Amino acid sequence: MKGLNKVQLIGNLGKNPESRTTTGGKKVVTFSLATNEYKSKDEDHTEWHNIIVWEALAEVAEKWLKKGDVVYLEGKIRSRKYEDKDKVVRYITEIVCNNLVMLSGKKEPQPQPEDFEPTENLHKDEDDLPF
Repeated sequence: MKGLNKVQLIGNLGKNPESRTTTGGKKVVTFSLATNEYKSKDEDHTEWHNIIVWEALAEVAEKWLKKGDVVYLEGKIRSRKYEDKDKVVRYITEIVCNNLVMLSGKKEPQPQPEDFEPTENLHKDEDDLPF
């Protein structure tokens, strides 16, 4: 029997996406994602996830996402080990994202009072009106 490795998360970006290109020429973007679990009125828990996005989807993430944005993503869990610059073996669990939906939306600037003409200037010459 085959297993299923699928993750669905909705959360806030904890930092701006970081982009790099692998030695093989593939674009990869990484960022952290915070998900919140509300247990009661006074108690909640934040879980931090390491997210990896590849190639075309990485380009979208790099261009459009920023710290604080709300996203829905789907992916799979990957655990790996690596050696840091001090030759210490480290272990990390990451979400490899294969679907991403931006939920924050583009924030439009709000109209300001100076954007409107005063009403007394709208119909200066009422004699010119066709009725």
